[in-house]
Amino acid sequence: MTGSTTTGWLASVADVAEIARVLPMAPDILDLKDPAAGALGAWPADNVATVVRDMAGLPRRPRLSATIGDHPMRPDAILPAARRIAATGVDFVKIGFAADGDPLGCIDALAPLAADGARLIAVCFADQWSADSLSLPLDRLAAAGFAGAMLDTAGKRQGLRHHWPDEGLAGFVARARACGLLTGLAGSLTIADIPALRALAPDYLGFRGALCGGERTAGIDPRAVARVAACMAGRAATPAP
Repeated sequence: MTGSTTTGWLASVADVAEIARVLPMAPDILDLKDPAAGALGAWPADNVATVVRDMAGLPRRPRLSATIGDHPMRPDAILPAARRIAATGVDFVKIGFAADGDPLGCIDALAPLAADGARLIAVCFADQWSADSLSLPLDRLAAAGFAGAMLDTAGKRQGLRHHWPDEGLAGFVARARACGLLTGLAGSLTIADIPALRALAPDYLGFRGALCGGERTAGIDPRAVARVAACMAGRAATPAP
């Protein structure tokens, strides 16, 4: 994605079979993530690399992102995991950032990886940072060469908008964009959240539970995917049965 004000959407998929269920609805980003393994549960790096190879020749394929897994905020934990996923050739490497531990040290440790061409996305957990974009090290991320930043939730019982008001989310989008970062919003988003969040004009909205009928560890439901895609396109979604 390019940092325009047209909001695209990201679909998180747990395995190869789910990719086939999502692709017909043309998500902008396919996010390879194992929801059973945590907020940012990682696929095995070999499996990520296989998907990258298999999809390389597809016309108008979506971008591919992959998570590095849930790790403590220590450079010695974060950097090797990020390197493994970056080596797969995936378009975006998603790295979770909590407020505890050493997030600034992790950012600095990842700067050489970004300089080598890896497009790093910092996933800041909205339920672990103060609900104000000034609490987030967005300028530090930009200086380190990160490609983007998104807000998500580590816990999935309550959605993003429970933790941050819309004004705070708008401030995040504006400040991250001013830093030259791609912007994303995710965290147990529902179809009902889409109109208000699209109005904030992030680069993308991320979905998992909404694609599974509300339960993120259940399988992808093509009907639910179609409803999300319709709403993201500005069309009325068909009510769930």
